[in-house]
Amino acid sequence: MLFEYKISTPKNSFYNVDAQVKEAVAKSGAADGIAVVFCPHTTAGITINENGDPDVVADMVLGFDAAFPDRAQFRHFEGNSAAHLKSSAIGASLTLIIENGAVLLGTWQSVYFSEFDAPRNRKFYVKIVAN
Repeated sequence: MLFEYKISTPKNSFYNVDAQVKEAVAKSGAADGIAVVFCPHTTAGITINENGDPDVVADMVLGFDAAFPDRAQFRHFEGNSAAHLKSSAIGASLTLIIENGAVLLGTWQSVYFSEFDAPRNRKFYVKIVAN
């Protein structure tokens, strides 16, 4: 089953999408299987990271900006080459295990939509493959 979700991203940041992923798993009725979370954008991505301390998200934004700064030498006409680099580093998708009707994540883990070219109205997909 495929589920589409919309997300508004007012600033470059990492947006927790656990609720949407859990909703897709629940609606699918899958007891065991996998959930693939996919971002169809070239200046955004999907990742897993810590959910316990909100400073982690702020530090990730700071770190990615330092690792991939805008450069005058970039040639892409839209002026968002740094966002494309960040997106490629994060990746467009991830695969999660579904066990006993729930997504298997570590204690401090959450799924994040990673925005690098805000503000935008985006979408992402959750594909459930059940055993």
